[in-house]
Amino acid sequence: MTAVGPRIQICFEDARVDSGHGALMVQAMRDEIAAMYDGLELDGHRMPRAGPADLSPPSGAFLVGRHRGKPVCCGGVKRLDASTCEIKRMYVVPELRGQGAARVLLNALEDRARELGYARARLDTGPKQKRARGLYESAGYVEIENFNENPVASFWGEKPLRSSWDPEEPLRSS
Repeated sequence: MTAVGPRIQICFEDARVDSGHGALMVQAMRDEIAAMYDGLELDGHRMPRAGPADLSPPSGAFLVGRHRGKPVCCGGVKRLDASTCEIKRMYVVPELRGQGAARVLLNALEDRARELGYARARLDTGPKQKRARGLYESAGYVEIENFNENPVASFWGEKPLRSSWDPEEPLRSS
């Protein structure tokens, strides 16, 4: 799948979070988060889970985006319940930030979530990631209560993925 933003074109491919370019991108994100949050380990015992089983079919996904053939971003879709998913492990390499790559990535992840049958998406971000929060709010995510017990998050957001939906009628089987 190829997605185009106002200033950038990114080709997305299914990947694994634990091997190949997926693992390399996630490691870059882990390193950046650890530096930003004083050694925080994303896979620590108090952190919300987002491993290979969570970010793989049939109920999840993990995408790596390439720009000019080079891996530049990644992100995943994790099932929370039959109608709700969580956007996880979003990362864009520093040299492409501010060029629309994160918005293109978020749109691709939301599209994949729709393909998987989810009616709404949730996500979180930390207090030192103000640009991420700005992106999420500008993309239509509204602040909600803490849904995943992430000890370092300061914003939890939710967005409907379909124009009309009834949360009592899941779009996919449980």
